[in-house]
Amino acid sequence: MAIPWKLIALDEGRAVPRDAQRFSGLAFMGGPMSANDALPWIIPALALIGDAVRKDVPVLGHCLGGQLMARALGGSVRGAPVKEIGWGEVRVSDNAVARDWLGPLQVFDAFHWHGEVFSIPPGGTRVLENEHCANQAFAIGKHLGMQCHVEMTGELVREWLRLGAREIARSAKSPGVQKPAAATRGLERRIGALHKAADRIYSRWCEGISRAS
Repeated sequence: MAIPWKLIALDEGRAVPRDAQRFSGLAFMGGPMSANDALPWIIPALALIGDAVRKDVPVLGHCLGGQLMARALGGSVRGAPVKEIGWGEVRVSDNAVARDWLGPLQVFDAFHWHGEVFSIPPGGTRVLENEHCANQAFAIGKHLGMQCHVEMTGELVREWLRLGAREIARSAKSPGVQKPAAATRGLERRIGALHKAADRIYSRWCEGISRAS
């Protein structure tokens, strides 16, 4: 499915749209900042997410994006008990909402890079979890917020590992942090498997776009 899209680089000073109905869907990506930071675009982004949910415009959040969704919908964001960087298994939660989003998929390896976690907001249902982070994803109707990354490519993984080398070294004692050599081992195979899970998630989310259009 080819979907026309527009990138709004909030961290580069672009204005946050005010009316969610200008769009068929909103996808919020990750970033090194915290959803709790006093950045000028955080509060407007939270307002946009709330507006989208009220107006039934599908919202999708990746890592920071999922944290923003949780805050906007009444949840919270706090420091993670275990920092995660690299590949790690996530399990599909045992409930009807999770099965609706993930189908027969029960477990897969996702990419992680986070030192904070979100709570499940009121009305949300946990759909993904793992050993170090109980709330890897939640769903509310046609809206999905994820802590893990399913959007990765091999190029992105290598770039993040290069740019984040110092952070990895500082966090080496965390049981959820991989060394770069381990994170790139069998990378193309891992990316291929991840994309199968991502295809399921994005296809399910796009069903909401079709109904909203």
